[in-house]
Amino acid sequence: MQKNPWFEEFQKNVADLIARSPAADIERNVKAFMGQTFTRMDLITREEFDIQVSLLGSAQARIQALESQLQALEHRISTLESGTE
Repeated sequence: MQKNPWFEEFQKNVADLIARSPAADIERNVKAFMGQTFTRMDLITREEFDIQVSLLGSAQARIQALESQLQALEHRISTLESGTE
């Protein structure tokens, strides 16, 4: 499909007009304000969150394994103390 030169020129002119308009300044100011606000809120990125979720999952699995080992050891001690091995 061939590009229409008139349409391309029109798009370029509209883009230039928007870039030079107060709307562009407002957009930049809003982005800066939001960036400062988010920085003060001490937010984390999705990647950092996903890493923490993964670490928490690993820790929970390790805790469950240790709890199982502890129960087995407690049962073994109980059995040895009662003398009925």
